[in-house]
Amino acid sequence: MNCSNCDGETGTCVCQENLLAQFQGFPKMGRLSRDCTITEKIDGTNGQICIDDRGTMRVGSRTRWLSAESDNFGFFAWARDHEEELRTLGVGRHFGEWWGRGIQRNYGLTERRFSLFNVSRYLVEGEPRVFIPPCVGLVPVLYRGEFDTTLIRCCLNRLGLSGSAAAPGFMDPEGIVIYHEAAGVGFKKTLKNDEKPKSA
Repeated sequence: MNCSNCDGETGTCVCQENLLAQFQGFPKMGRLSRDCTITEKIDGTNGQICIDDRGTMRVGSRTRWLSAESDNFGFFAWARDHEEELRTLGVGRHFGEWWGRGIQRNYGLTERRFSLFNVSRYLVEGEPRVFIPPCVGLVPVLYRGEFDTTLIRCCLNRLGLSGSAAAPGFMDPEGIVIYHEAAGVGFKKTLKNDEKPKSA
């Protein structure tokens, strides 16, 4: 059967010609036994602060840019109120979780907070790598060290028994995020329904 890119008159498959024209090697594999960082997975909504090299700032959610007319649980309004502080994060995309009052689990809070992901970007051996303004925090680090599935289970179990590290005293935390440093990939594990897709 011809694909949509095939030449119907000559029967030549353009896809195969292009496929064979350029060599592609097998990608290099990362080693599993490398450092990872395990953080608490906070149940809120994704937020993004994007700052370009001219100092212009845009505010986004997981899927779109936000505006005063199309906000996401007040994240845009909060970011505009703290724009001067947030610009000190520097050029780049700063992803985090917008969470607290009225968002998902609430965590027993009367306010909302913004906690940045990828703590390795902002900390070196537990000390700040860049200035972090007082209006933002970091997701809590539960473990840093060599990737180990036993330690991952321990972190998840401890979170379930001790409650949230992000909001101490809140006893229904969501789970953890495991970021594999060498692979540059994050994985999540939840305390409840981990085997089910979120859509279920």
